[in-house]
Amino acid sequence: MTRLLIAASGTGGHLFPALAVAQCLKDYQIEWLGVVNRLEQSLVPSEYPLHTLNVEGFQSKLSLATLKIIAGQLKGITEVKSLLSDLSIDLVFTTGGYIAAPAILAAYWAGIPVILHESNSIPGKVTRLLGRFCNTTAIGFSQTAAYLKGTTWVGTPVRDEFLAPQPLELPISSEQFLIVIVGGSQGAVALNQLVRPCLAAWLKEGAVIVHLTGDKDTESLALKDYYSFPFYKNMAGLLQRANLAISRSGAGTLAELSVTGTPSILVPFPFAAEDHQYYNAQVFSDAGAAFLSPQSEINSQQLEELVLRLLKDREQLAIMKQKTASLAVRDSAQKISQVIRFYCK
Repeated sequence: MTRLLIAASGTGGHLFPALAVAQCLKDYQIEWLGVVNRLEQSLVPSEYPLHTLNVEGFQSKLSLATLKIIAGQLKGITEVKSLLSDLSIDLVFTTGGYIAAPAILAAYWAGIPVILHESNSIPGKVTRLLGRFCNTTAIGFSQTAAYLKGTTWVGTPVRDEFLAPQPLELPISSEQFLIVIVGGSQGAVALNQLVRPCLAAWLKEGAVIVHLTGDKDTESLALKDYYSFPFYKNMAGLLQRANLAISRSGAGTLAELSVTGTPSILVPFPFAAEDHQYYNAQVFSDAGAAFLSPQSEINSQQLEELVLRLLKDREQLAIMKQKTASLAVRDSAQKISQVIRFYCK
């Protein structure tokens, strides 16, 4: 049986695509490489053996802590190389992030094929520096090929539930206009502050609003047709039903929006590494699938007016829905699994 090590850690943007690929490789023995005290601790162990490193990502500014981080990464390379040998790993697949560095370098020095998936439109530091040590870099946006050599365009995988109709457990009729607001775990608070002054006007026009506030925002409102949750488990059903999303623009979120064909107003998280969310959103904006509204360039009044205009312009929303769906790569997980199988020959 082919033995695969998946290195994916930290956020849903790294983990969910990797889990989707793993589901396509049921005939493989899959081992998982992660980091202590991250999201994989709750998502992975019930499905795959989890091995962890104690490593950190590099900060934007050099400091004494940088030396500690470098030492941790070097130690991580040694640990991964031993793991590859002990488990007789045939190939390494990683979705990027700082866990990718020790995984890629250990595999390269061990002579083991390694596949890297870059989900953002502008490749991150790890991809730019270490992509040359990979057999191929699978990319989520076709535009990314302009920045790298040796790429394979595959899209970004979504969870299986996004690929089939899902019921929505909320009491929202099919005639009601549903706005979904989602800021993600890091960028929710500022987005919440941007949208809250707009809620009354949108509700007055007949909209129903589902607002995912994240777990760092304790403010609550009691309004008719307004539902507020820190998180919502059935994101597939929610986005499939939504008429409009107001959202951050992480690559995983955009893949989900494209598969569900949900028109959107994208407000990129301004503190994302190398502003990658802005460039992700620009792809959707250029395609006519979304409005790109950088946080520093839009205020609550402008957002309120934009949504009210879209509420009354169903023809434009229908065009945006079509454009959004045209960006979807529904078989992305299968495409990546085919790449893995090719290099495991």
